[in-house]
Amino acid sequence: MAYSTTIINFMITILISLILSSTISESYVHRSSSAPFKPNTLILPVMKDFKNNLFATTLHKRTPQIAVPLVLDLNGRILWLNCDDNYLSSTYRAPICHSVQCARAGAHSCHKCGSSPTPRPGCHNNTCSVIATNPITLKNSVSELALDVVTIRDFNGSSGSNASRRWATDPHFMFACAPSSLLQGPLQHGVRGIAGLGNTPVSLPVQLASRFGFRPEFALCLSPWGIEGTMLIGNIPPRMLPKIMFYTPLTVGAQGDYSIRIRSISINNKNVPFNTSLFSKTKGFGDTIISTTVYQTVMEHSIYKELTQFYVRELSRVPRAPAVPPYGLCFFIRAIWPTAIPDINLYFQNRNVRWRIRGYDSLFYVTREVACLRFVDGGTNVRAPITIGSHMLESTFVHFDLARSRFGKESSREASKGFLCRDLWT
Repeated sequence: MAYSTTIINFMITILISLILSSTISESYVHRSSSAPFKPNTLILPVMKDFKNNLFATTLHKRTPQIAVPLVLDLNGRILWLNCDDNYLSSTYRAPICHSVQCARAGAHSCHKCGSSPTPRPGCHNNTCSVIATNPITLKNSVSELALDVVTIRDFNGSSGSNASRRWATDPHFMFACAPSSLLQGPLQHGVRGIAGLGNTPVSLPVQLASRFGFRPEFALCLSPWGIEGTMLIGNIPPRMLPKIMFYTPLTVGAQGDYSIRIRSISINNKNVPFNTSLFSKTKGFGDTIISTTVYQTVMEHSIYKELTQFYVRELSRVPRAPAVPPYGLCFFIRAIWPTAIPDINLYFQNRNVRWRIRGYDSLFYVTREVACLRFVDGGTNVRAPITIGSHMLESTFVHFDLARSRFGKESSREASKGFLCRDLWT
């Protein structure tokens, strides 16, 4: 009897082992067949807010998933969202204070949300505190570091019916959960936050590069019309780049912001004669910032003064018009032939590499009769000697290669008026 019981128990054990083995095997096969998709390049749409001259993209976020509009901040260190207004997601997580995620985000202080708060997104005790910044108003807010799902479309180098229909998911994307008060200012209705693109461990492009294992780089093509522009993140092979690109060294500041070095400026291929004291004051212009949240190009007062005086001499036969703020130099364009408007060139560290601003693109057309030079006097207390505004990024292709510390711009099209971003892939 004991022998029979032993045999039965042995057979039951074998049967259970076979069932478990089969279950584990099926589970493994299922996981393998549904392994997360790892893309090489990701694509995001970019639209212009004409009222405020800002550029926004849309991320698919949360669980259940929704489309989240965000303003692009080229120099922002982190992506932040308004979490006060019904942030509902079953996959939201807030890392505990002093965790690995906090260290990666540079968050070394603990977040407090009152003595006995009702836990909700953006309001937990003993989580990580990060600083979120509104780049338009320059206001800051202490916010909660959070994790949630982000889904972005794959890009295969084609458009239309040939475009990839696959989506890549980062289930643990880090962002700042900020209060609604930070959204105050001239932002388009419906915008939920800011997408920081700076070179920091928690910016949008760097996080995605780390998650999917591709090179940290991204490219922008901003459309000045009501037509969709493009942002590419990830490996950008040569076949996806315009045929002719120029590159110059890219410098990264302490907060992850980007700058390039401009050595000189010419108008009508004539060097603007900046005096020695001016060069000493600005260290040869110093590092020039590129921005997507400042639309017109801003110059330190002494640089602006020299530039505009030289420009006026080149257009001495064209009658001046009253200034139209924020522009300080305007003309009656009825007296100007389009070919008579001088080109402006910004020369980089390598004198053979230049950023060319065609004559017609250097003017802002206020009316049919009046146009103003698209440079603004920033005064003497400026963040950088020159801030290149987003209008100079429109209708062209710019490449931020973080892995090789270089900035690239398309030079063949030179901001052609007929150029569409989708032309790059067709």
